[in-house]
Amino acid sequence: MSAGSGTGALDGAVVAVAGAGGPAGRATLLRLAGAGATVVGADADAESLAEAVDAARRAHSGATVTGDTVDLLDPAATRAWAARTEQDHGSGRIDGLVHLVGGWRGGKTFADTDLADWDLLEKLLIRTVQHTSLAFHDGLLRSDRGRYVLVSAAGASKPTAGNAAYAAAKAAAEAWTLALGDDFRKAGGDEGPRAAAAILVIKALVHDAMRAERPNAKFAGFTDAGELADAIAGVWDRPAGEVNGNRLWLTPES
Repeated sequence: MSAGSGTGALDGAVVAVAGAGGPAGRATLLRLAGAGATVVGADADAESLAEAVDAARRAHSGATVTGDTVDLLDPAATRAWAARTEQDHGSGRIDGLVHLVGGWRGGKTFADTDLADWDLLEKLLIRTVQHTSLAFHDGLLRSDRGRYVLVSAAGASKPTAGNAAYAAAKAAAEAWTLALGDDFRKAGGDEGPRAAAAILVIKALVHDAMRAERPNAKFAGFTDAGELADAIAGVWDRPAGEVNGNRLWLTPES
């Protein structure tokens, strides 16, 4: 399959993907490359990242897909990644940052909560959002189609007893992203925002490896990694003012 060559919203766009080495990241690299975007993935796991990048290149001959091993918990390293992306590919702008850094810890009851779980989730789910949004902010504003896309979970709006740390971290990441959206709104003035910060909300993610491990599981309400990638790409199909500062639900709203 060749690289996308149409005139769609992503054709020629430069999009960075944080957490590109996981199943969602792999699907997103494939989808964005197929839509004609230049895709720059980052992950702390060099091996998984290389596999995801190679898969996208094989699927879309001629597409520009690169990988950069980055510690997104290091603000200086994250800013350096943003600067390299803009300098090497963006010609003074960045058209998107897709945030797919994830992780889960939880227990059966509220009283069983281990605050060590919070220490981990605060780094993975909040700090990485803070670092990427600050690092890519200016580049996104310089684009005529800048998008910051956060993938969140329904549990942030309706936390359960055993998921206190996870839900609280996701809720904080959402609040941070909505604040970014307010910044984009104010920067747009009377004409409306040129850039947008949007949140895609799922119940949970499912992918082929999970199905293979649990062939009898129904995964009711879960979002397939490929479907999530389609929804991510679809954020560029909608006007900035329509998606900016909004939660876009891929599962029934709770």
